[in-house]
Amino acid sequence: MKKRYTAEQIIGLLRQAEVELAQGRSVGEICRGLGVSEASYYRWRSEYGGLKLDQVRRLKELERENARLRKAVADLTLDKQILKEAAEGNF
Repeated sequence: MKKRYTAEQIIGLLRQAEVELAQGRSVGEICRGLGVSEASYYRWRSEYGGLKLDQVRRLKELERENARLRKAVADLTLDKQILKEAAEGNF
């Protein structure tokens, strides 16, 4: 069963892992204790490591806005191409 963690949950797990690493536990032990794979841990650490909760929220908000704008540009580009072909009489 695949779990989906929120950014808040991921940051909490990463903080917990940092504490346990400082206590001398291995990454493998920590990941087993948290119930996540080492690959997930390292991916999360590269994406969220060092970020505060408000920064993560802002990052996710900007990613959603970026996706919305990319879709808008793609739609407008397609509309422009259709109009260009219609104006050239290629229909």
